[in-house]
Amino acid sequence: MNFCSACGAPVNLRIPAGDTLPRHVCDACGVIHYRNPRMVVGALPEWEDRVLLCRRAIEPRHGKWTLPAGFMENGETVAAAAIRETLEEACARIELGAMYTLISVQHVNQVHVIYRSRLLDLDFAPGTETLELRLFREDEIPWDEIAFRTIAITLQHYFADRRAGTYQFRTEDLTAAPRHPAR
Repeated sequence: MNFCSACGAPVNLRIPAGDTLPRHVCDACGVIHYRNPRMVVGALPEWEDRVLLCRRAIEPRHGKWTLPAGFMENGETVAAAAIRETLEEACARIELGAMYTLISVQHVNQVHVIYRSRLLDLDFAPGTETLELRLFREDEIPWDEIAFRTIAITLQHYFADRRAGTYQFRTEDLTAAPRHPAR
């Protein structure tokens, strides 16, 4: 950040009084510009013994498989973001279940939240950010083609919990960039 979004003056990176971290501070108007992690929110849509995955039509990870998810917008709830992203990416209507995974991805300053959900019908189609959609059984998941580590982790937990017959809320912290994106 070079300039203040409030007044347009140059900003300086320094630790403001009473803070512990460097921030972009405008010496002209006094605004402190905080840069905080972004929320990526999505759903794990279920239909019988299968889950719906989207093959990405955009970067990053074009052509790889993921759950319907994306950045949360200002003015919406986390749950509303999961429903919206599923509708945008898969044109799918879901009944939202419980929040299932919350994964901190420190190296890209993001927090990923995935809800379990149930497809209301099989009337779905690729959205503008999706090349194709498919329902997968556990043994059909293209593990080497999963776009993001957070999605692979969520799917691994999901199938393990399904085999155990009980689902639990999962939290994880990814502190380093992966050597291999999916696993």
